[in-house]
Amino acid sequence: MFTHLTPDFIAPLIKLRAADSHKGTYGHALIIAGSKGRMGASVLAAMACLRTGSGLLTVEIPEEERCILQTSVPEAMLLFRENGARDNSVFSAAGIGPAIGTNASTVTLTDLLQQFHKPVVLDADALTILSQQKDLFRLIPPNAVLTPHPKEFDRLFGEHASLEERAAKAITLSKLHPWTIVLKGHQTLIATDGRGYQNTTGNAGLAKGGSGDVLTGMITALLAQGYSSLVAAQVGIFLHGRAADIAVKKQSMESLLARDVIENIGAAFQSLHPVL
Repeated sequence: MFTHLTPDFIAPLIKLRAADSHKGTYGHALIIAGSKGRMGASVLAAMACLRTGSGLLTVEIPEEERCILQTSVPEAMLLFRENGARDNSVFSAAGIGPAIGTNASTVTLTDLLQQFHKPVVLDADALTILSQQKDLFRLIPPNAVLTPHPKEFDRLFGEHASLEERAAKAITLSKLHPWTIVLKGHQTLIATDGRGYQNTTGNAGLAKGGSGDVLTGMITALLAQGYSSLVAAQVGIFLHGRAADIAVKKQSMESLLARDVIENIGAAFQSLHPVL
């Protein structure tokens, strides 16, 4: 039996902003995303992170692609992946994986897992690298949020015949490892410490490239603001689906784009105000 994520469940988890707060109050997020020809993932993750409230954001990308981020997301600061050195102490949380590739990025992922001791979201190509190099599992920190879709889940943890089997395995794994596992799909499941939480928002319009990049940015933003890994996953997933539900009223399930979800994150927050 899973706990369902409803407005009444989620609203009390959201931190209200103090009038005298400033950008430093809401954390500094690091997102490592994008590669040549696949920079859209970094743009989507970055925009979603900022829309979800991170006070500061730095995006680590290939230097030759810098113009894309600087024009698309002027609010973000940039680091260049080729430079190697990074002062991890300035960041509150990190998200890594969307479209980073699976070759040279192995070094980037390994370095982050070894040197970054704050909350981290592992998604997309980061999960593929882990599935190819299982020895890296030992480096996954206790506060990590893993966000696999069903195929990524199977590559990580073995083949499963159904969503029910994957859900049961996620619950079992969450008893064995101090991670929060987000099994994406219809009624996305969050597994942690042997407990399961099932989302109640979202629609089939999210079955499109870029949706996962948006979710990575949202969860990373919440981690940077000091939410626990579990609560960041719960709030991020609920708002991601709620934003899609609001957006689809102006679009259709066929026409919905990841950027439409980002544009309605604010409305998703506002929809909970009567409950707050």
